[in-house]
Amino acid sequence: MPIFSNQLFDYNFGYLPPQPSTTTFNITYDDLRPEGSAGAKRPLESKTKTVTTSDAARKRGKVADAGDMLCINTIRLLSADMVQGANSGHPGAPMGCAPMAHALWRHVMTYNPANPAWINRDRFVLSNGHACALLYSLLHISGFELSMDDLKSFRKLGSKCPGHPENVVTAGVEVTTGPLGQGLSMAVGMALAQAQAAATYNREGFPLIDNHTFVICGDGCLQEGITSEASSLAGHLGLGRLVLLWDDNRITIDGSTDLSFTEDVLARYASYGWHTLHVPNGDDDVEAIIAAVEEAKAETDRPTIIRVTTTIGKGSLKEGTGGVHGAPLGEADIAQAKRAWGFDDKESFAVSDEVYASYKAKRDAGAQAEAAWQAMFQRYAVMHPTLAAEFERRFTKGELPAGWETTLPTFTPEDKALATRQSSQLVLNKLCDALPELVGGSADLTPSNLTKAKGALDFQKETPEGRYIRFGVREHAMAAICNGISAFGGYVPFCATFLNFAGYALGAIRISAISEYGVIYVMTHDSIGLGEDGPTH
Repeated sequence: MPIFSNQLFDYNFGYLPPQPSTTTFNITYDDLRPEGSAGAKRPLESKTKTVTTSDAARKRGKVADAGDMLCINTIRLLSADMVQGANSGHPGAPMGCAPMAHALWRHVMTYNPANPAWINRDRFVLSNGHACALLYSLLHISGFELSMDDLKSFRKLGSKCPGHPENVVTAGVEVTTGPLGQGLSMAVGMALAQAQAAATYNREGFPLIDNHTFVICGDGCLQEGITSEASSLAGHLGLGRLVLLWDDNRITIDGSTDLSFTEDVLARYASYGWHTLHVPNGDDDVEAIIAAVEEAKAETDRPTIIRVTTTIGKGSLKEGTGGVHGAPLGEADIAQAKRAWGFDDKESFAVSDEVYASYKAKRDAGAQAEAAWQAMFQRYAVMHPTLAAEFERRFTKGELPAGWETTLPTFTPEDKALATRQSSQLVLNKLCDALPELVGGSADLTPSNLTKAKGALDFQKETPEGRYIRFGVREHAMAAICNGISAFGGYVPFCATFLNFAGYALGAIRISAISEYGVIYVMTHDSIGLGEDGPTH
C-alpha cells in the first residue's frame, strides 16, 4: 500500500511527527525491504492449521454477530482517544489487537469483575504492555473499577491507567508488563502454578482449579530471548492450559519485520512442542479467532500459539506502518476513522449502551460461574476437609501455616563451619516440609546450589504435583516464571543460580521488585574466595 512522504524517513529513522503535507509517493514497503528479501513473507509451518470463518461456522455454528464489530470499533476508538488525550502512548497495537482481545473477553474467558481475585478465574496477560490502552478499555467496559474519568487520566501522575500495566495500581491487571517478553514468560509461570495446584487439590468431581492463561504478544516479545527460554520449557512441561495469541502485524519501530525478523515462528514453536494455529484475517474475522481459541483449549497436552495476522493501527490513515506505533494519531485521523465506522466524529470517549449491555451479559455470566464454583467448594470441604482448609489458607486468606518459623534450624558459633549454600540447604529442607506453597528450583545448578529438598518430587509433565522445578540453563526465564507463579497466588517461589549469573536474570528480578512479588532468590558462589573458575564465575 502507498505510504506517506514522511513515512519514508520514519521507516529508516524512527518516528517523526506527522507533517502537514498530504503528498504521497508511489512507494510501498515492499520497495523498502532489504535486498534479497523483497517480497519475503514468513513461511507458514506445514503442520499449522489455518482457521477461517467458514471452517468455524461449519464445525460449531456461528457465535459472533454484528454487535461484535461495534464492540471492537468502540475499543479501537476508545484506545485512540486515550492516547490522543494524553498526547502520548501507543494507539497502533490496541487498534490491531482489538478483535482478538474482544474475542477473549466477550466470548471465551471466565472472570468476575466484582471479585478480581477469584482464584479460578481465567488469567489474561498483555505481554506487549505498551498496548495498555487496549487493556484499560476492556477493564472499563467489562465492569472493573475503572471509570471513564480514569481512562481520561491515562498516563498522568497518580492515574489508575499508567503508561504500562502495573499489577499494584489497577484492579484486573494480572502482571506488570512493558519490558517485552516478560509477560509471556510470567504467563508460563502462571500456567505452571495452575497445573501444580490442580494436581494437588483437584479430586474426582471437584475441578477446583481448571482455569486457562491467555496471552497476547507482539513480534517484539517473540524476538526477546527470554520468551524462547520460557516457551521451550512450557513445551517440555506440556502446559496445555496456556494459550498465546501472537499479534502478527509485521511492524516494529524500525519498520517492516523483514528488516530483522523473518524466521518461521510457528515452526520454532512446533519444535518446542507447542500446538500451532493460524488465523489469516485477524482484523475482523472474530468467528475464526474464537474457533481457534476453542481448539486451543481442547488441546490439553501442550500449549498453543495462534498466529493472528492483523493490521497495526487498523482504521488509521497510517494503518500498517510504524507511524501508528508510538504516537497519537491526531484529531483528524481519529475523526475520519470514527466517520468510517459510523461514530460521531465530534464525540470522544464514547461507549454505547449496546456495548455496555453486551459486556454486562459476560459480567453476569462470570458472577454465576464464581457462585457455582463457591457452591462446589462447599461440597468439596465436606468431602475433603483437610485439603479444603489448606486451600483456603493459601488461596483465599493468603496466610502461612501457624508456627512455620519454629521449624527453622538454629545455628551457634560452636557449630561446624558450613558454606552458606549448605546452611541454605538445611533451611530449605525445613521450609519445604513446613510450607506446601514453597516451590522452585535451579537453573541447572542443583548439585551446586543445593536447592532440592530431601525426597522432593520434580514438577514434570507426568508429575505436575511435584514442587521442584528443573528450569534448565534459562536464568532469565526462571526468574520471570517465578514471578508468574507468585502472581497466580497461593505460592512462595524460589529460584537459584550463581551470583555472577544473576545478570542474566536482572530484567525479571526488577519486575519482581516493582510488582511486590515474594520471590526468593538463592544466589550461591558469591565469595571472593571462589578462585579456580576465574572472573567469569
